[in-house]
Amino acid sequence: MVFIAVYVEDDADYFRQVKEAFAERAPDIHVVDWATALEAPDRIDYALVWMPPVGDLACLPALKAVFSLSAGVDHIVARDPDWPVHLPLIRMAGEETGRLMADYLLWACISVIRGARGWALQQNERSWKRTVVTRSAADCVVGIMGLGQLGRYVAGHLSQCGFTVRGWSRSPKDIEGVKTFDGAVGLKPFLAGADILICLLPHTPQTCNIINAQVLRGLRPGGAFINVGRGEHVVESDLLSALDDGVLSAAVLDVFEHEPLPVTSPLWTHPSVIVTPHIASQASVCARVDYLIGCIRTLQRGERPEQVFDISRGY
Repeated sequence: MVFIAVYVEDDADYFRQVKEAFAERAPDIHVVDWATALEAPDRIDYALVWMPPVGDLACLPALKAVFSLSAGVDHIVARDPDWPVHLPLIRMAGEETGRLMADYLLWACISVIRGARGWALQQNERSWKRTVVTRSAADCVVGIMGLGQLGRYVAGHLSQCGFTVRGWSRSPKDIEGVKTFDGAVGLKPFLAGADILICLLPHTPQTCNIINAQVLRGLRPGGAFINVGRGEHVVESDLLSALDDGVLSAAVLDVFEHEPLPVTSPLWTHPSVIVTPHIASQASVCARVDYLIGCIRTLQRGERPEQVFDISRGY
């Protein structure tokens, strides 16, 4: 029998859903709650966590791997100095995660092209104003910062929907149909050809505050910004200034440095900003469990899953 312990902060019902999904799909993998795991730590093979209590992972000596409930792992590595660095820390991924992210970003791109934020404000005011927009996907270049698994999937999806797509990453990448740039030298020419900038970067010390005034001013005039990476990537004051000064025409933001977004934040009411509550790509419980089962089977064969956190790279 294989045991996986589950900890999801502030969501007790999620444990029940995960347990039922494993029982249906892989009855040999037994799901236990966190309290039970800490009472019998020597039995726990794997841990699935979101915001685990600091120090708890180090109390599970038989762990073979730790699974993050999200694509990011900063809720573990940035919070818990004692997390077991010798174990594989595996990011959440899977086909459904990619599809949801790609659909969200397609919606976001179309929203900024067509001025959807303005329509919403007019609806609130019961104001009938017809501003004709003739610009389409075929007229826009989307630049994606971050070409990992999600970035590559999104690039392909947006290309299929008619956008010209370019990408930037820290190291060279080769993606069919996508013009790619890399490193500090490649950032300026990457930005210069983009109408819409998407941030899909991992959260590392090197990417903190990477979206600043210089980057935003590097886009084509009247560009737009979409953030589905991390709130810490953005210098918020620079973003607001770029919107107020007309450097940017629009922004769609799904992630923020402080979540929930404080009610006092000017982003809530800015006429050029669409705010969504960190919901761009949350796969179903069943899809996540299918992904976890696949990773566990890979580990049981003595192989390495794809989405393992690399501590030397920070993602």
